[in-house]
Formats: sequence, structure tokens, C-alpha cells
Amino acid sequence: MSLSPEQRREYRGIAHDLKPVIIVGDKGLTEGLQEELERALNDHELIKIKVASQDREARQEAVAALCEASGAELVQTIGKIAVIMRRAKKPNPKLSNLLRQKH
Repeated sequence: MSLSPEQRREYRGIAHDLKPVIIVGDKGLTEGLQEELERALNDHELIKIKVASQDREARQEAVAALCEASGAELVQTIGKIAVIMRRAKKPNPKLSNLLRQKH
């Protein structure tokens, strides 16, 4: 599932005011981080991730690995912040960033 330019623009607008909910530190992609990522994507669908690495390629690899592991789509990356999205099977209207912005 690839996002159209219109969808990317819409999701970037929604994500603009969000704070990063996942922060990838020196330990990298640990099991606990993966579990937290799953929970965050199930709850919020559209989330920001901060990758603390100074190395640009390492950041890109970390974001790609997170997207691959979780089945999420990369919406955009700016510096150390990445915005990713994965639709939930049964989104929670109180938690989903996508549903909350529609109303």
C-alpha cells in the first residue's frame, strides 16, 4: 500500500502538531521498542518517531527497519523525526490521530 501525494500532504498536516511517541536511542531497535511501536500504531495510527543517532544513514536504516517490522508506511522524515502511518483494523476514535482530525 503506497500513499498518494495527496494522502502524504494530508498526513503531514495532521502530524505537524504531534509529539514523537517513540524515541530510538543508543540501544536501537529493542524488543521493548518494537512492542511500544505496535501499541502506538494500534492506538494512534499516525505517529512521530525520533531517532537519536547523529548519523543520517543510521537514522534512515532505523526508520526503514521500524516500518518494515511494523508494516507501517513512511510519510516523511525531517532531520531526526520520522512520521509513519499504519491503519488500524478497528481504530479507536478517542486515540486515533487520523479520526480525531476528521471531526
